[in-house]
Amino acid sequence: MDMTQHLPQIRIPATYMRGGTSKGVFFRLQDLPEAAQQPGPARDKLLQRVIGSPDPYGAHIDGMGGATSSTSKCVILSKSTRPGHDVDYLYGQVSIDQDFVDWSGNCGNLSTAAGAFAIHAGLVDASRIPANGTCAVRIWQANIGKTIIAHVPVTGGQVQETGDFALDGVTFAAAEIVLEFMDPSDDGEEGGAMFPTGNLVDTLEVPGVGSLPATLINAGIPTVFINAADLGYQGTELREDINGDAAQLARFEQIRVAGALRMGLIQTPEQAVQRQHTPKIAFVSPPKDYTASSGKAIAAAEVDLLVRALSMGKLHHAMMGTCAVAIGTAAAIPGTLVSQAAGGARPVVRFGHPSGLLRVGAEARQVNGQWTVTKAVMSRSARILMEGWVRVPG
Repeated sequence: MDMTQHLPQIRIPATYMRGGTSKGVFFRLQDLPEAAQQPGPARDKLLQRVIGSPDPYGAHIDGMGGATSSTSKCVILSKSTRPGHDVDYLYGQVSIDQDFVDWSGNCGNLSTAAGAFAIHAGLVDASRIPANGTCAVRIWQANIGKTIIAHVPVTGGQVQETGDFALDGVTFAAAEIVLEFMDPSDDGEEGGAMFPTGNLVDTLEVPGVGSLPATLINAGIPTVFINAADLGYQGTELREDINGDAAQLARFEQIRVAGALRMGLIQTPEQAVQRQHTPKIAFVSPPKDYTASSGKAIAAAEVDLLVRALSMGKLHHAMMGTCAVAIGTAAAIPGTLVSQAAGGARPVVRFGHPSGLLRVGAEARQVNGQWTVTKAVMSRSARILMEGWVRVPG
């Protein structure tokens, strides 16, 4: 008989939210166990256990995760100490099957929920919340050191969650939240410039794959853009066309590693294993007719270009919000692979992804020969799915 003392589970106040086409477990910093209130192994282990990672079965049966990159996420919010901001937002991308939490980037989709949660959780000064109208929640994105403004609808002093705003990739309509990503380029310390190599298009030498034209951009999230045709794709692919094929995924990882090295995000190929969340890799093509994953027909005339992106080693079911910022920014700048696929630069771009359409705008201009982007704007939605306590073994 096993006489080992097993400690009871601990309860931690938590809120399970959808934001855009992602889901995550949201915490207030003050509610976390003391050891997890600081960055480090204790925090990582806690969040992994909440999600159910690392899981060699890749199923997240014993946790809150949904076994996809879009649902293996945790968020920590606290009142901001920065002037002109309401909350500090920290985002952890929890690896599904590997033993790490990636803190290297933002989740644009969950930025929407961060704005709504900040109000729900009492982290926004009551004087800033209208009885009815829109509350501009000023978010400091602590992973990347950027400001995001979430325009959250409020009714009767509470977040208005229901509405008729439809977002492709999300089953049901909800209230619209407009996100503004301020100065989304220049990723702080790492990489620096919006185009880290100084070029709008580089030739990327990829071992075992060959040389490929690529646009390497730092806006929203570091992203490597490739032409679909250069990889033998149509640009109309859905998840099942790629995710079941280890050889295709390995090829994308080779390209991602080459891009990360070229962007200066890693110094050796081996470091890419612990940096899965950034950079993203995406492939673009001119408009074509295709059928979205829901069965909805998307006509070429409805879109400016097609984009497919990978997250955490798999083709994403829709589009990451941060990657949409990169797409909108690159589309606003003449000469990038994105604006070329769109038939020219444009301030607002509608692109087709596996789940349907997304519209994103960016204000880009050239200053002393350098491109700069002041903000990118897009609409998402968010809602609380469940609230209470999450439990983890002590």
